[in-house]
Amino acid sequence: MMDSKVCEGRVARFRELMSARGYDAAILRNNPDLRWLTGAERAFDDESAHTAFVTADGLWFHTDSRYYGTFVDRLGDDTPWQLDMEIVDHAAWAARRILESRARVVAIEDTVDLAFYDSLNSELGNVSVAAFLPRMHSDIATLRIVKDEEEIALMRHAQSITDAAFTHICDFIKPGMTEMQIKVELENYMFEQGADALSFDTIIASGPNGANPHARPGERVVQRGDMIVMDYGAGYHDYHSDMTRTVCLGEPSGEQRKVYDIVRSVNEACAEAARPGCKGKDIHNLAVRLIGEAGYGEYFKHGLGHGVGLEIHEKPFFGRTYEGEVPVGAVVTDEPGIYLPGRFGVRIEDFGVMEQDGFRPFTQSTHDLVCIEC
Repeated sequence: MMDSKVCEGRVARFRELMSARGYDAAILRNNPDLRWLTGAERAFDDESAHTAFVTADGLWFHTDSRYYGTFVDRLGDDTPWQLDMEIVDHAAWAARRILESRARVVAIEDTVDLAFYDSLNSELGNVSVAAFLPRMHSDIATLRIVKDEEEIALMRHAQSITDAAFTHICDFIKPGMTEMQIKVELENYMFEQGADALSFDTIIASGPNGANPHARPGERVVQRGDMIVMDYGAGYHDYHSDMTRTVCLGEPSGEQRKVYDIVRSVNEACAEAARPGCKGKDIHNLAVRLIGEAGYGEYFKHGLGHGVGLEIHEKPFFGRTYEGEVPVGAVVTDEPGIYLPGRFGVRIEDFGVMEQDGFRPFTQSTHDLVCIEC
């Protein structure tokens, strides 16, 4: 169970935002935001089955019988959240909270679907309440950028599992295996080491498949001379890790080695350049410039990095359009790549936290090119 003081601090930060914006209340339905505010570990899944109602002095949480017992266990007896599993539509439940609290300016996250928004307006009419419903645009996601010590500890642990899996899979891979066989072994190992989820669907991309940054693993058989791109991560207590390593099955060609060395140098240069307060687009543009100067500019088109936390892709970003600064406490990836269509690809990705003196990777796996004997 999370430290209740941590969650109290998160709620207080959100209430400060509400006060500054003139909100009487807020309706929240985005699961990562609910997880962050409540601290209820391993209670949420992919369903939009919960609604929170927050005022300056009250916290209400509506769920259903499938989840209610889990939330009771996770939140404990002293929780400030008033839980209920009344069998009623979420919009009707929220309208009743608005009525009872006499709230007139009720903010709604822009992540809610239109069906909920329309239903809420109808339900307010049913109880004869007029309320202004402004949209919040990623406000809690912005609050979540700066990670606290508990969040960082969970991600460090998730990455330790991910690093161990890299060592294991390098000993496991042999010519004649399929990408899917490698994926299954890698994921099973992470679960055996204590992961309770996967951060995302693992990418194993060998040979020409590696030139597709988000290739799906399939039945291609890995063979001597292949570069194999492995992008994966362990989930732990709802937090994520994210790492990419590219290995060679056998000895690399001269160009494979050259491309690998360029990507490595760009990864390390961007990590060194990242400092508190840097603009995300500036670090991305550094990677673009360095890869271009090396002669491979047309083969790097994706963003350099993204925030990681309760979501695998969240603020802040090392991207061409991200004007925001990257503060101390932000957790972000650094993942340059070069992708040669029909031939091979190379990506090296670390993730870590921005500290006072710069970017500190959680990732411990080597940057040296691992050549698997065969």
